Amino acid sequence: MLFETLAWAQSAPSSGQPLALFDQLLTNPIVPIVLIFGVMYFLFIRPQSKKASDHQKMLAALKRNDEVVTTGGLIGRIAELSDKLVTLEIAPNVRVRVERNQIAAISNYGRTPRREKGEQS
Repeated sequence: MLFETLAWAQSAPSSGQPLALFDQLLTNPIVPIVLIFGVMYFLFIRPQSKKASDHQKMLAALKRNDEVVTTGGLIGRIAELSDKLVTLEIAPNVRVRVERNQIAAISNYGRTPRREKGEQS
């Protein structure tokens, strides 16, 4: 009497049919692992690689007299460009050389914001 319920829980399906495909997928331990990797890819890896490719495009499109911000927080205007180095003028007659990949973004600090048509001040 003690093990009767255990025997019922361990018994095979009485119809003799194999488990359905959906039931086999749910009991397979590989499926949750694949789902976790899929979620990780779409949440972490894909956005990071897109951001890196956008940064590479921005670095390739740099030109003289662009105002940029470095990763260290310096804001300056590009005076000279080379393959690996950028010379920034951060004040009149003050130039700093930084590596090209240390340019974080093109700056919009010195620009006045554009007004849209119909916008009042």
